[in-house]
Amino acid sequence: MTKFLSNLILLIRVKHWIKNAAVLLPLFFAGGILNVFQTSGFAELIKLFFAFCLASSSIYIINDIVDVEKDKLHPEKCKRPIASGFFSIKSAIVIFLILFAFLIVLLTQMNASLYFVAGYFFLNVLYSFKLKQIAIVDVACISMGFVLRILAGGVAADVFVSQWMVIIVFLLTISIAFSKRRDDLILNKDLRASLSGYNLQFIDIAKSISFSITLISYIMYSISNEVQERIGSDKLYITSLFVFLGIMRYLQISIVEEKSGSPVKILTRDLFLQIIILLWILTFTLIIYGNNI
Repeated sequence: MTKFLSNLILLIRVKHWIKNAAVLLPLFFAGGILNVFQTSGFAELIKLFFAFCLASSSIYIINDIVDVEKDKLHPEKCKRPIASGFFSIKSAIVIFLILFAFLIVLLTQMNASLYFVAGYFFLNVLYSFKLKQIAIVDVACISMGFVLRILAGGVAADVFVSQWMVIIVFLLTISIAFSKRRDDLILNKDLRASLSGYNLQFIDIAKSISFSITLISYIMYSISNEVQERIGSDKLYITSLFVFLGIMRYLQISIVEEKSGSPVKILTRDLFLQIIILLWILTFTLIIYGNNI
């Protein structure tokens, strides 16, 4: 039973559920996270979070079934439950159908945010079968998945999602996706067709451009008159220092250490990044919520 559960957890990528916490970002940036338990939006956000968890886990199963033969040849992915043979394709399909059934039931109980979850699901089905084979389009799909998460979070919590948030989330996640592709090329472990459209020089340029624009966009956001008026403070620019340090550390991991293959592993294992992110959250929280704490 223990082995079954561990493989099931690996199959549906429970560790990656942390990505779905992005649905909380609109409420956090809007200054309403402290009152979330007292609003009707709380129940919607909880349902939305688990809807994205079910949708993303279902997609991981589809992706593993589609790539099973390639994964068997991969030194790391061969350990995945389907590629290793622990779960047969038929068993994986059954698990997928169970998750998908729960997803449909959950969607019927949600507000308009369900359309974003549905869009995410169908986008990633296309990604699994075709779009991941097209260079640039593959990383754009990953970024759009996060944009859909924050747009859904805004609808669920009934808060405005600014153009700044959409731009910054898209640019940051596409920068990280480019870094992951760089790691794939360096290690020569990924058999995806999209890699034929990349080389290290292109990825380094693309990553530098996208990370640079991300930082510039964040700084512009932090000094925007509109934002300053909304949060009631002109000190938000201070948080851009942590964003700069975080980007530099991620570039260091990607280029110097060449270990940017799994963003989730980096965030859960790199102490420097964890401290920077914690300081950013604390500083941002004090600036936005200082008067209410």
